[in-house]
Amino acid sequence: MEEVASHAILVAGTLFLISILATAITPRLGVPLLLVFLIVGLLAGEDGPGGIHFTDYKTANLAGTAALAVILFDGGLRTPLSNFRVGLRPALMLATVGVLLTTSIVGAMAAWLFDLPIAEGLLIGAIVGSTDAAAVFSLLSTRAVRLNNRISSALEIESGTNDPMAVMLTIGLVHYLLAPNTYGAMEIARLLGTQIIFGVALGYAGGYLLIRTLNEVTLGDSLYPLLAMFGGLLIYGVTATVGGSGFLAVYLAGLMLGNQPVRAFASIKRFHDGIAWLAQIGMFLVLGLLATPSRMVDVAIPALILAAVLTFIARPIAVAASLLPFHFPWREQIYMGWVGLRGSVPMVLATFPLLAGLKNATLFFDVAFFIVLVSLIVQGWTVAPAARLLGLQMPPVSTRVRRADIDLPGTRGYEIVSYRLARSSALIGKRPKALPIEDSSRIVSLTRAGKLLPYKDWGVLKGGDYLSLIVSKAELPELDKLFQQTRGNQGVEQQRFFGEFIISPEARVSDLVDAYGLDVPVAAGGWTLSAFVSSVVHKPVVGDRLRLGEMELVVRKMEGDKIVELGLRLPHG
Repeated sequence: MEEVASHAILVAGTLFLISILATAITPRLGVPLLLVFLIVGLLAGEDGPGGIHFTDYKTANLAGTAALAVILFDGGLRTPLSNFRVGLRPALMLATVGVLLTTSIVGAMAAWLFDLPIAEGLLIGAIVGSTDAAAVFSLLSTRAVRLNNRISSALEIESGTNDPMAVMLTIGLVHYLLAPNTYGAMEIARLLGTQIIFGVALGYAGGYLLIRTLNEVTLGDSLYPLLAMFGGLLIYGVTATVGGSGFLAVYLAGLMLGNQPVRAFASIKRFHDGIAWLAQIGMFLVLGLLATPSRMVDVAIPALILAAVLTFIARPIAVAASLLPFHFPWREQIYMGWVGLRGSVPMVLATFPLLAGLKNATLFFDVAFFIVLVSLIVQGWTVAPAARLLGLQMPPVSTRVRRADIDLPGTRGYEIVSYRLARSSALIGKRPKALPIEDSSRIVSLTRAGKLLPYKDWGVLKGGDYLSLIVSKAELPELDKLFQQTRGNQGVEQQRFFGEFIISPEARVSDLVDAYGLDVPVAAGGWTLSAFVSSVVHKPVVGDRLRLGEMELVVRKMEGDKIVELGLRLPHG
């Protein structure tokens, strides 16, 4: 018995170590990390050199479900409520109408390709109908691609909220196939309503109680992150037990936790970043072990055709139809249609028919696995190049290098935050005391050339300096903007993207017409540039562009719904 346990620990340690070390190498090669984790699992499986025979679908389902709950909770923690200004309604349309359209198109094609009854074809469509939270959150957290807030928030919220629809459709169709004479559309509709109502209600209530508990219970510092994680799992479990969507509930609970003052929040967030990585690695390793590539040879060609239908037809149609009321620019619609990544969610859902004992359950799993593999290879490898090709890649601006929670007596919500000054920073040459920082924040240290300088030697700031401050969490956005400024508010990449000149949004359109001879509607001549941009671009965000002949107006800075800075981009040869 001891030998078996030792062997299991050895195998687990080896697989996780290989997967973790791969995260340091694969980004340089442009390889999607989740694909690497899946391949490591395949190599360790029965068809690979590892030769591990693993067919425990119950364990795989449990591991995948728990991992998804942790990943969604972490995703909620990292989603600012400000993202909901532009992302909520489009995301909800994608999570409902989009999933239904995808399921219908893919399901009809699957029934034809594999000669299945339409209900079984629709089950395949439902299994692969939702985008994957693990894949999307991993994509949006990488430095390889930075998108405007409208795209990133819609993709983020969609991936966190479209699981209930996919789960409902999958479970409903499984029940129908088990008892076609007693289970119908009304039962499926009732299931959907229960999932959403209980998911929202218990997610909100559970998040509120978790915040109160974290703030009012005195624990050791290392226990607060554990309390948050197991509180999130408890919320999932309670919600799922009463018939609600545990995935929706745990995402909402994480969203509440991430947008309220919470004790030890920085520690909680840092801990959950590591746990979310562990969950992703473990989930894809298990799913890789569960798959049998040799068994998929017979379904490879029709599954490849189905993956092409999903990628090039179903997802783009679902995105276009869902976003029709919101006037997304066509480039953004193309990109969102392309990056509808499939990952662990379809794999977990594909275990449901296996657990139910459906006749073609193995076929459903193999097809879902093949589609996920194609999605990670084709789409996962091209998310950054596609953004650059469509002109959606925004220049990097982050200078914050570290944040750590600090509990000052009698206060809550303070952190120590460190920034590195870029060589082009607008703050170079200024004295630290002259920086426009709120009175409630304090600069506590300055590090230069690897040395912590005493206060009397600070002098003026230089490129490469590290400044550490004690700040309130609420002040972080403004501090980020301060330390992101470059000389003359212009960096090479920023100038290329945002334009050579900064223009006041209160300037008149007629002034721009007189200066550059631009062709704009006569009626707009008396408008401000802000009003003109807002009349053309629905709910503008930083990075939005409005072409005027050979020139472009670019939104450089927003405060809430208000444009506060515009750039003018001249023609580039």
